[in-house]
Amino acid sequence: MNTISSDPGSNKSGNKDTGSHDATSRICLVLARVPAGRVVTYGTLAELAGFPRAARLVGQTLRKLPRDTQLPWHRVINAQGRISLPGPSAQRQLERLRDEGITPVKGKIDLGHYAWPKPDEL
Repeated sequence: MNTISSDPGSNKSGNKDTGSHDATSRICLVLARVPAGRVVTYGTLAELAGFPRAARLVGQTLRKLPRDTQLPWHRVINAQGRISLPGPSAQRQLERLRDEGITPVKGKIDLGHYAWPKPDEL
């Protein structure tokens, strides 16, 4: 999978730069591109931002977003197609997804239908 970033994410020595500010910026840049009515998994978002196998980094980044953020945090779900957030946050995420036409069936979102990006969208 290709990364979606204006910065290739390598420092001068060629090592991956996973600095906190850099990671947050890159994750937020990709998150901002997720269209309404679509979802992305934590792992896919991490990979597209240049941090493969760093799904937890995405979760940590989302937890730090201000409550009034304009970023579509609610479009990020787990690899099983489920909302990972607890309690009231999960309800708020579900309401936002439903407002965009995404309806989970038995608590699960159909990734085959709603997942972003499709291969032809990169």
